[in-house]
Amino acid sequence: MNFKNLHNQDSPLLIANVWDVPSAKIAMELNFQAIGTSSSAIASLLGYQDGEEMTFSELEYMVKRIAGDSNLPLSVDLESGYSRSSKEIANNIKKLVSLGVVGINVEDSVVDKSRTLLHAEKFAQTISEIVENLKKENIDIFINVRTDTFLLNVPTAIEETKRRIKLYENAGANGIFVPCIEQITHIEEIVNWTQLPINVMCMPNLPDFETLNNLGVKRISMGNFIFDNIYGQFKSKTEEILNQKSFKSIF
Repeated sequence: MNFKNLHNQDSPLLIANVWDVPSAKIAMELNFQAIGTSSSAIASLLGYQDGEEMTFSELEYMVKRIAGDSNLPLSVDLESGYSRSSKEIANNIKKLVSLGVVGINVEDSVVDKSRTLLHAEKFAQTISEIVENLKKENIDIFINVRTDTFLLNVPTAIEETKRRIKLYENAGANGIFVPCIEQITHIEEIVNWTQLPINVMCMPNLPDFETLNNLGVKRISMGNFIFDNIYGQFKSKTEEILNQKSFKSIF
């Protein structure tokens, strides 16, 4: 089943978010249907903050290593595209496609001193230009557009999300990602607003997978939370070794 069709199954596509070759290999062992990079996790791994601090070439290298050691469909978190130019973003996508990438996430916010939403209509125009650019070369890739209205606690999050969804849908998006949405009523309203598959992300109060399935959610992401959890365990386990002055606790 190709990557686009995985968004039309009877149950949501659960994406294993990975950051290196070992995490991708574990996803393969656990029989995930697809993997997606976590830009935040990769940035942290390389010593950067999230928000395009790392260069596209650094991301490209990590993607190349992951793609070369995995046979699962791979989607890449492209943040805001690593450019504000639709042509340059399309070129970045083409480079990823050449590595075997079948999907991307691109988000409607950027980080300067803080994260702010991009102008919705201008971003929709950028998406439209990217889609047209890729079509000219017969490049078929799943474009999952992330809107950060809930992530940024926009006061009118539901209405602004719905407005942006329609703009992005008309621009040629294949899916919509709404990170930080948690309430059942909000998820239901967003799912019923569009024909595009809706993607939600791991959050403390996110409903369980069965509930999300019943609500019509088509894709579930893990984000950077497992990565952060693992490194929290690394710290606590190392502290235990220091306190016990012994390695017994890891064997």
